[in-house]
Amino acid sequence: MRRFRFGAVIREAESGKAWAEKARRLEGAGFDVLLVPDHLVGPRFAPIAALTAAACATTRLRVGTLVFANDFRHPAVLAKEAATLDVLSGGRLELGLGTGWMAGEYAGAGLRLDPPGTRLDRLREALEVIKGLWRGGPLTYDGAHYRLAGLEQQPRPVQRPHPPILLGGGGPRMLRLAAEHADIVNLGTRVRADGSGPDPLDAGPAAFLAKLALLRDSPRHDRLEVGTSVVQVGERKPEESWSAADSSGLGGTPQVLLGTRRDIADKLRHWRDEHGVTYFVLHHERDLPAFTPVVEELAGLPDDGAHG
Repeated sequence: MRRFRFGAVIREAESGKAWAEKARRLEGAGFDVLLVPDHLVGPRFAPIAALTAAACATTRLRVGTLVFANDFRHPAVLAKEAATLDVLSGGRLELGLGTGWMAGEYAGAGLRLDPPGTRLDRLREALEVIKGLWRGGPLTYDGAHYRLAGLEQQPRPVQRPHPPILLGGGGPRMLRLAAEHADIVNLGTRVRADGSGPDPLDAGPAAFLAKLALLRDSPRHDRLEVGTSVVQVGERKPEESWSAADSSGLGGTPQVLLGTRRDIADKLRHWRDEHGVTYFVLHHERDLPAFTPVVEELAGLPDDGAHG
């Protein structure tokens, strides 16, 4: 039985000192990973600098992204940056990667938002390029979207064979790609093809269980760590105006955890023991007071059967 792992998405702070203090508080409370998103708009730090600072302020806490938008960087650039971060953090990086999807920021930055299939094909190639460069030695790659001619990069990541790769998403094609290439899968709601936001038809318990079933059919299922983002904790709160998250249709899934500390801990045990979901990422920093006592109870514990 896999132990629980807990992450929290932290987006910004008023200073470097305050950012470091947030990272140390997460570490002290038993969280495993500090994650940052990757958007060009909204109240969010840029990932590489923020994660480097968080890693330097802590000793155990892992750092990662939920998730880098592949369209914003050439994979050779990201491979170099990520390898450097893995070295500087002492091997604590988790690389979260996705296609990029938010139409508004593409338009604002003058970027073309290609159809989902094109973006997924490009992400597949990016994963092959990143893994190839991390293996070491010159890499020649001739794809439809990326071409490399004998490129060799140093440093290589500390972690072997490479830092864990997280893919997040909800559509069948993305989940099949994750089942093939990822070490960690963060299950979410499928995004509309036009990049306008989550698809409400893909929410709820039946949709969530169907995604788990798709992953179970993968030959690599036993090697996948399965998780999700928790968008409501304790008492239901209004949606954040700056966030694309919509929790209205997520009741009955581990993405909405209402009730007391005991209620929430019992729900997490259920999703781990019955469905193999072990990695829970807090989406909103405002829910830290309600979620932290649960993390302190369950973090790092095996299937102990204890209820506090």
